[in-house]
Amino acid sequence: MARKPAQRDPASFTPPPSPQREVRRAQVDLSFDNQSLLGALFGQFDANLVQVENRLGVFISARGNQLHIEGPEDSVARARDVLKSMYDKLSIGQDLDQGAIEALISMSDEPTFDGIVDAEPKGPPIMIRTRRKTIVPRSAMQATYMRSLVRDDIIFALGPAGTGKTYLAVAQAVAQLITGSVQRLILSRPAVEAGEKLGFLPGDMKDKVDPYLRPLYDALYDCMPPEQVERRLASGEIEIAPIAFMRGRTLADAFVILDEAQNTTREQMKMFLTRFGQNSRMVVCGDPRQVDIPGGDRMSGLADAVEKLEGVEGFGTIRFTAADVVRHPIVGRIVEAYEGPSA
Repeated sequence: MARKPAQRDPASFTPPPSPQREVRRAQVDLSFDNQSLLGALFGQFDANLVQVENRLGVFISARGNQLHIEGPEDSVARARDVLKSMYDKLSIGQDLDQGAIEALISMSDEPTFDGIVDAEPKGPPIMIRTRRKTIVPRSAMQATYMRSLVRDDIIFALGPAGTGKTYLAVAQAVAQLITGSVQRLILSRPAVEAGEKLGFLPGDMKDKVDPYLRPLYDALYDCMPPEQVERRLASGEIEIAPIAFMRGRTLADAFVILDEAQNTTREQMKMFLTRFGQNSRMVVCGDPRQVDIPGGDRMSGLADAVEKLEGVEGFGTIRFTAADVVRHPIVGRIVEAYEGPSA
């Protein structure tokens, strides 16, 4: 594929020196066999290369199917691994957008990076296959979470917005429903207003609770064709309901997800967890720092449950931080600004 070399001058690129130690500089060359993938790899006007340059503090020049990387030794090594992983994703038909590149850059500093992004068949890949897409982890903690989703009976997923807690749980639930591992998919959340008063909502019970459950619908439609979602909703294979509707039931042969669990009371959480039945899996998602329980002096059922059950056999606890946010990078910075780096 004929391609004009990037017109950037490596002499003008000077990464800031480390005040603690001398920065060792390095350079490395990469070549790619499948030239039909280079347009998607480099991005329009080299946008993908510029994204890697800016995030890792390296200079990348392109000529034909070859890339030349210069910069601090550690950053060059990370950039090489990220670019190879970008190419591998494209080679197996996966999409490559700004978010995916950002995730690969973030994971490139993790000790488990090779195991997460390796596209070769030599190891079992970490992925969730649904009817509409194949989902791979975008952070090291997401990889841990995805392993827990197929291993543990009840999983607590804690952390800020944008870390994929609910989305990955819904994707895993859809995958198991499609393969027949479970017979039902039950999605629930407490109908608690987030700080504002909405007043009386018009319509029947479904009309009243649907606004609270919209995030669950969004994740569901992203993983399954709309006509299948509607058919399974009508047949009862998929059920979306507020937590109050769980009382008195035994949820067997089901994948059950409770979203916004920080807004449950201790009584509600105990009721929900004790619905667990044979051949089932439960995922309880929430952000302990975003409690909207009316009154303000009631302990969150999520915090209480984690305190009582963490470490008990069959339970898994995954804690996401602002570093695991996989939406636009600015979302992670917003979380840190509001809650601190240890969010």
